[in-house]
Amino acid sequence: MDAFYASVEQRDNPELRGKPIAVGYAEERGVVAAASYEARRYGVRSAMASTKAKRMCPQLIFVHGRMEVYHEVSRQIHEIFHEYTDIIEPLSLDEAFLDVTENKPGILLAVDIAKEIKQKIRNELNLVASAGISYNKFLAKIASDYRKPDGLCTIHPDQAMDFIARLPIESFWGVGPVTAKKMHSLGIHNGEQLRACSQAMLLREFGKVGALYYDCARGIDLRPVEAVRIRKSIGCEHTLEKDISQRSSVIIELYHAAVELVGRLEHNDFKGNTLTLKIKFHDFSQITRSITQSKELITLDVILPLAKQLLKEVDYEHHPIRLIGLSVSNPREDTGEKGVWEQLSFEFSDWK
Repeated sequence: MDAFYASVEQRDNPELRGKPIAVGYAEERGVVAAASYEARRYGVRSAMASTKAKRMCPQLIFVHGRMEVYHEVSRQIHEIFHEYTDIIEPLSLDEAFLDVTENKPGILLAVDIAKEIKQKIRNELNLVASAGISYNKFLAKIASDYRKPDGLCTIHPDQAMDFIARLPIESFWGVGPVTAKKMHSLGIHNGEQLRACSQAMLLREFGKVGALYYDCARGIDLRPVEAVRIRKSIGCEHTLEKDISQRSSVIIELYHAAVELVGRLEHNDFKGNTLTLKIKFHDFSQITRSITQSKELITLDVILPLAKQLLKEVDYEHHPIRLIGLSVSNPREDTGEKGVWEQLSFEFSDWK
């Protein structure tokens, strides 16, 4: 979906249409959750501090989010997806992978399915969506972002290598601002330069994810579309009303985060062995610290002492804290058999 939260707000409130809006809070410590395309023209982006967004776009209109509405619209979108396939892997409320190799209507071309879905979303929900079509998830995701808003892009197998070669490194899966900066320092600015790197070099510089970069640069992504995704972690984050650096205040906030985390673990019946503490400082820099235990982390009397232990590694007295987060990961592996991967086999209409 294109600028999903903001588009829903503009749809439901005609006075907001054509104007730069941000879903979030305008208060000093607020953060932009989503920005309309009118706002993006001024450089406003999601996860940006509200004060910075307002400086970049003085006429920016802030709208409080309505998560229950977004969830309902997402459900309606998925109903449309299910008219074509049940092999749907959600990435978020507004994004999903669909495997249409064997689709319900028996439509031959994937591009025709994408066109129909886009038109149904427009007609039934009065919203605009973009679609990307290719032979694996990495390329389909790239294609979906390529011509936003209201885009439709096919990356044909015969054209994939040339397409990837031209991609800026920031467009690759898993490459955020920090990784992109390191890539640039190594002289890697696009897909062609990434492809020239050996797997050994990428593993040395970036760890396990280096193997993903190596494969993606060659158009390889063997991950199937998983209709049921195994949850790998559960966590929570608290953005504080004001920066804190006193130990007593930090411990109180850590306690509240731990209580919420335990509640989420119980609600989702999730059991993991690794606890991660995330701290974001007043200057928006952030660090994470993790610890792994042999026993499952499911109760407050186990999680809170470990969180305090991790906190000892953080110099918050000289760097006031803006956000505290806790998460549990590393769940027990499923002993069931894993499915066999098969390459998508649908036809392509043309290179677009």
